[in-house]
Amino acid sequence: MSSLTDIDKRYLEKILVPAEKPGFVLDFTDATFGEFFKRHKINIHGQKYQTYGTSKAKKLRAFWEQESNQLVSKVLTEMLDSYEANCELNDHQKNDKILKKSREIISRLSGNKNSSAAPTESSFLDQEFTIPNLHKLPIEPQVAIIIKARVDEARLALRAKAYLSVIFLCGSVLEGVLLGTAQNNPAKFNKAHASPKDKNGLVRQFQCWNLAQFIDVACEIELLKLDVKKFGHGLRDFRNYIHPYQQMVSGFTPDEHTAKVCFQVLKAALASLAGERK
Repeated sequence: MSSLTDIDKRYLEKILVPAEKPGFVLDFTDATFGEFFKRHKINIHGQKYQTYGTSKAKKLRAFWEQESNQLVSKVLTEMLDSYEANCELNDHQKNDKILKKSREIISRLSGNKNSSAAPTESSFLDQEFTIPNLHKLPIEPQVAIIIKARVDEARLALRAKAYLSVIFLCGSVLEGVLLGTAQNNPAKFNKAHASPKDKNGLVRQFQCWNLAQFIDVACEIELLKLDVKKFGHGLRDFRNYIHPYQQMVSGFTPDEHTAKVCFQVLKAALASLAGERK
């Protein structure tokens, strides 16, 4: 049984349970909610968690009342990470204080009094990621040669302060690598809940996926870490800004900081896909 207090639960529910949909949890469907907990070896739709009812929110309340602090803190940490990743481009500043408080609650729950909040851009940029041997990536050797040339060009563009070019190059590299990874692991990518579907509910061919969809699925199947999803919004939208009018409408102005974040996202992703990131 976790040691969450009633006040703790109120803070957490302000983030996790939409006010307009009190029975829901974030944007989970019944299926994705079940899959999420399955990764933690929990059958959330089982009778055990229907103490208060069968909605996702009520099952969550039963879960955190019945399970240990360690398990509850692990699940809640991932849920808050998902919340931040999905809301990165939206206006969620009004929830910043509640989010910070929720992180503190989970930190206390895990027994780590000194743990900090979720990684910030600053802490993400401070991490050391090395471009791996690109032939370790799950892509064709011929493509790895092209990838290396583009990574080298992105480095040169960053030094030359060609920030928009850095974003385009990093985005094209990551999309190409993820396409190759998907082609070498079709079952995993096609079975993911985040895989894009056509109007008939069939998974689209990989060539029709966009970078955002590749990142979402790669995170879901744990090939990439959530920080790549969280800080990769500049890359996820990079294709839009190839068109000058789209850039004008969005008001997007790439600067050195944006370019460095995008290059760091690329390095972190490549390290993960090459199996060199813990």
